[in-house]
Amino acid sequence: MFRDGPFTPDYGREVVAKVEARVRAGLLPGSIASATELSWTPQLLEARERGLLLRRPMFDRIVPDGIQWRDGEAQDVEVILWCTGFRPALDHLAPLRLRGPRGGIVVDGTRVVADPRIHLVGYGSSASTVGANRAGRAAVRELRALLAAPAPV
Repeated sequence: MFRDGPFTPDYGREVVAKVEARVRAGLLPGSIASATELSWTPQLLEARERGLLLRRPMFDRIVPDGIQWRDGEAQDVEVILWCTGFRPALDHLAPLRLRGPRGGIVVDGTRVVADPRIHLVGYGSSASTVGANRAGRAAVRELRALLAAPAPV
């Protein structure tokens, strides 16, 4: 989840290409956070050294003083930082039968290969604020061209 090296423009392009390759292959894109990883900050490094970054399984309940797991173990907490990552919620598109045999929706850029009238901005490699802005502009250009084209006879 954490990256030891710097987040450079080259690394950013590598991450985008990795996620884009997954969706071109018809796989689920996964989260951008899992592809990019997080950079260690001085504060995070200090917390790690102090033993404060402990990965635990998801708790089952929030109780008055903290959290509790199914087995009854509880932990007092003052803050819950809920980081879910990006999850594509596309079940409402199921009637369009866009998903391929590998579970994902194949896209070229943001255009759905199975139906070029549909663009998924924020899916796959465009699932970041930078990627979505760039992809949104590209999707608008493609859709304008599609709408300006003569209707098939």
